[in-house]
Amino acid sequence: MSKDETDREGPPADGGEPTPAAAEGSRTTGVPSDEVRGWILDQLPVPVAYFGRDQLLAMANAAAAGSVGRPEASILGLRPGEIEPGLFLEGGEGLADAIARVLRTGEGEPYETHLMMAGSEHVWQAAMSPVRNAAGEVQGVSVVTLDTTDQFWARQRLGMLDKASKRIGSTLDVGRTAEELAALGIEGFADFVTVDLLAEVLAGDEARSVLHRDKLSFHRVAQRSVLEGCPESVVPLGRTHDYDWDSVVGRALIDGEPSRHTVDEEALLRWTTEKPARGRRMRVNKVHSVLVVPLRARGITLGITVFARHRTPAGFGSTDLQLAAELVSRAAVCVDNARRYTRERATALALQRSLLPRRAARQSAVEVTSRYLPNTNGAGIGGDWFDVIPLSGARVALVVGDVVGHGLHASATMGRLRTAVRTLADVDLTPEELLTQLDELVLTLDREEPADSAEGATVAGATCLYAVYDPTGGCCTMARAGHPEPMLVRPDGTVEQLELPCGPPLGVGGLAFEAAEFELPEGSRLALYTDGLIANVDRDVDTVLADLRDLLGRPEHSLDEACDTVMDALVPEQPNDDVALLLARTRRLDAGHYASWDLAADPAVVSTARKGASAQLMAWGLDDLVFTTELVVSELVTNAIRYGGGDPVRLRLIRDHALICEVSDSSSTAPHLRRARIFDEGGRGLLLVAGLTERWGTRYTGTGKTIWAEQPLPGSDQTEPL
Repeated sequence: MSKDETDREGPPADGGEPTPAAAEGSRTTGVPSDEVRGWILDQLPVPVAYFGRDQLLAMANAAAAGSVGRPEASILGLRPGEIEPGLFLEGGEGLADAIARVLRTGEGEPYETHLMMAGSEHVWQAAMSPVRNAAGEVQGVSVVTLDTTDQFWARQRLGMLDKASKRIGSTLDVGRTAEELAALGIEGFADFVTVDLLAEVLAGDEARSVLHRDKLSFHRVAQRSVLEGCPESVVPLGRTHDYDWDSVVGRALIDGEPSRHTVDEEALLRWTTEKPARGRRMRVNKVHSVLVVPLRARGITLGITVFARHRTPAGFGSTDLQLAAELVSRAAVCVDNARRYTRERATALALQRSLLPRRAARQSAVEVTSRYLPNTNGAGIGGDWFDVIPLSGARVALVVGDVVGHGLHASATMGRLRTAVRTLADVDLTPEELLTQLDELVLTLDREEPADSAEGATVAGATCLYAVYDPTGGCCTMARAGHPEPMLVRPDGTVEQLELPCGPPLGVGGLAFEAAEFELPEGSRLALYTDGLIANVDRDVDTVLADLRDLLGRPEHSLDEACDTVMDALVPEQPNDDVALLLARTRRLDAGHYASWDLAADPAVVSTARKGASAQLMAWGLDDLVFTTELVVSELVTNAIRYGGGDPVRLRLIRDHALICEVSDSSSTAPHLRRARIFDEGGRGLLLVAGLTERWGTRYTGTGKTIWAEQPLPGSDQTEPL
């Protein structure tokens, strides 16, 4: 006896003899009968249907009939598009075409369809296979379907979230971010979406808790509908409106949690009672399902988002609520980031505007106008600046600079550099000497910056152009530190880019700066600008410079018109960098505005100098200043003769917005202001000059120094708009 036979004929579990039936059944391995096959097919929980060559339904198991809510007998003999409200109702024609292809080609293929069941949408994935006879001929098509609703919505959810990550928050603009959320919400999810934000969020301020408010006031910043014109809305875009505390929205805001609502007749009556206009709109547009989702980020409520359905038959489900909550949560973070950027940008812009000149001291050397435009692409306010600084001797300094980086750090650094330039300009340094000192300052600032600074920014790399114009002779001396060269427009309309020695950017250190001198005819226009004006990602710099030359060469009635022409043509609506433009038209002081005398280094000429100055003031009609000026001239000329080192001594009077008295000598010894003691014979001269004049100072030249003092003219205003 073989082992297999022993296993088949072994005793039963209770130790008795095996029965013949049991032994026979254990040896049964045949194919199930047709009746068993029918049981298997009918009891299979998966819908299975069979269409013959005529594409009519020839068989459907119980699961298939149950999926359409009808007995099998009532759907037999129907085509796919005739079965209702059934499995193949939506997209039925597509299914018929697919069955026809399988019959024709003999190759199976998948098919996905959607249908409504009990008010909810289901997704079915069908596998269609040809059914062949013994000869291999296709006799029909079997359709086996699986309910893939959960998988479908999981894919939809992932797809929506993927779109949200790519499309929401593309800019650091609060309103644009809300608009992106509303636009995404109507793409296969809702039929109408509104986004309301608190007013302080739009301004970039911190939002207060909704629980600490007297009323729930929001600003409608975005709304989208599948219908043109958003007919569902009762609040115009951009309008501020209120929600009641006991309303659906109010309760969601108090709870801080999203909520789902079915808009039935009872809800419509409540809406109509609370907000008649809103209730009527919901009834007219047949809104039947609503999601209310607070916009919350970092524990603070920023606004509220409402999703509504009226054209989509299915109401929102629990998975829809979860998806809406995730979408709004992502958008809320983007809104909060945009809010924070708006606040920082407003702070930086306010800081920068406070540091830029608003009113310049009056001067006659140049007529000036300027334009400043901060960038709007999200990089943050930069450190561009300009300045017009009156100098001694009726001269003027024109300055344009650019600090690397963006944000508050760049604005603060710009203020430090502008203050430093003004301080160095008061010392009357030459342009190349001033840039050398400024370069040393930048190096010092960078050394003081901690290596692990939170800002992570340095000052090194800042650029600057410093020009000094003297209206008495038309000479302009310029030096630059890595800055674009200026443009000169001569009175005849010809334009040229002035060639200046290329100094390194500030903070490099160890390299010298050189200056260049130009004689500018009266009426020339000098254009100083930052690289934001000529740096365009879409155009070559040389092309932009050529356009700038052409624009500056056009005849304009005023500097304001010239500025506007250049800015409108070269600066995009959303510049990538700050833009500063300073235009200056040169003037000349004619001989009637100044007088000079060359004096011998002899104390006897002091009285002659006083008489000459007195006569000149009388000629100018400045009789009230004669006494003071005589004292100033006497003291300065005496000091020059005594300590100046010999001939020549030069006295000059300039009548500008102030009366300027200058005495030059060949000595480089700096005078010092000190208080003389009781028995000192000298030391009171400069103290007297300082007390009689508005300001005084010393500037050095290649041949010595000049001591100057200014007195205000009667009735003169010392400032004017820049």
